[in-house]
Amino acid sequence: MTSSHSTTRPFIAAYYFPNYHPDAINAKWHGPGWTEWDLLRDARPRYEGHEQPKVSAWGEFDESDPAWAAREIDLAADHGLDCFIYDWYWYAQQGLYLHDALERGFLQAPNRDRLKFALMWANHDWLNIHPANYVNTPETLAKHVSVAELPGVWDYIIEHYFSRPEYWTIDGRPWFSIYEIGRFIVAAGGLNKARAALDDLRRRAEKAGLPGLHLNVQVWGFAVLPNEIVSRDPASLIAALGIDSTTTYAWVHHYDLNSGNFPQGSYAQAARANMAAWEKYAAELPVPYAPNVSMGWDPSPRTVRSERYDARGYPWTAVLEGNTPEAFGDALRHAIAFAQRTTPARPIVTINAWNEWTEGSYLLPDTRHGTAYLERIRDAVR
Repeated sequence: MTSSHSTTRPFIAAYYFPNYHPDAINAKWHGPGWTEWDLLRDARPRYEGHEQPKVSAWGEFDESDPAWAAREIDLAADHGLDCFIYDWYWYAQQGLYLHDALERGFLQAPNRDRLKFALMWANHDWLNIHPANYVNTPETLAKHVSVAELPGVWDYIIEHYFSRPEYWTIDGRPWFSIYEIGRFIVAAGGLNKARAALDDLRRRAEKAGLPGLHLNVQVWGFAVLPNEIVSRDPASLIAALGIDSTTTYAWVHHYDLNSGNFPQGSYAQAARANMAAWEKYAAELPVPYAPNVSMGWDPSPRTVRSERYDARGYPWTAVLEGNTPEAFGDALRHAIAFAQRTTPARPIVTINAWNEWTEGSYLLPDTRHGTAYLERIRDAVR
């Protein structure tokens, strides 16, 4: 880790959760036309002072409509964002899922050249938590793909995304992230097979005329690895897999939500825990670490509202209280300074999230704060 200081403008990338448009698989699971707007609309306060429901200042819009996508792009670009990192899904049997926000929306928007896009493969199993009830273990509705299916996944990604001029690249190499690298290793059948699968993606990208691949992983999820497969040490795994960089998806991955007075967690405590995690990963990992700033956290809309809200694990978790625009802006300034110090040539900051409405983490304007969070980004990057 370098200790140099830089004034290089940071690259700001916000995660985009694309479940606010009609989808054929959702229609099968929840009924025609269902989206997570339904969950948000039905949300209610779970304790005194709880801010629910969250209400979009734009109303309930279809993110797969190019006109709405263009409006999102302009709003993001005008406030200092450089990229949407789409949560991207491909499941066994179902195949592509929730892809129309990107393919029909963003990639058909007339102003798409104002913003870059990239993929984070959300390779977790999809659970029936929309909403989850109090007693039953959520049913697994879709499972991650096997290693035998990966060549088809790789070819689709390269052809439909990496080849686009709007795709985010580093030194010409497409930036591609994997959400749960531990699960990827298990699904591949071990570390060596996982490395071979990733090398196959690299070779396919080069065969398509690209100079290679910039492979990023989220620093969490290593605990799903059985001890008999491989060490869980992140540094050794990252080196063995040829990973190029790391980051974090959300603050709750490095903060104990049970440390507060349930159901009220602390945004300030989460900020301190994550700032400590930034230093730890920058010092211990063999590749650059991009800090993450979360706007908030509140998954209560994903629970049945007529049932008790007790500490039962996700989505019954504590809510991060105190996530004001000012607190968010302060955390973002710290993240930018950290990135400029540790990776001065190419500082990168990720944000959770552009539109995770039902997890209480979003930058899109609501009826209470308007564009206040986006204004903090604009001010910080200036």
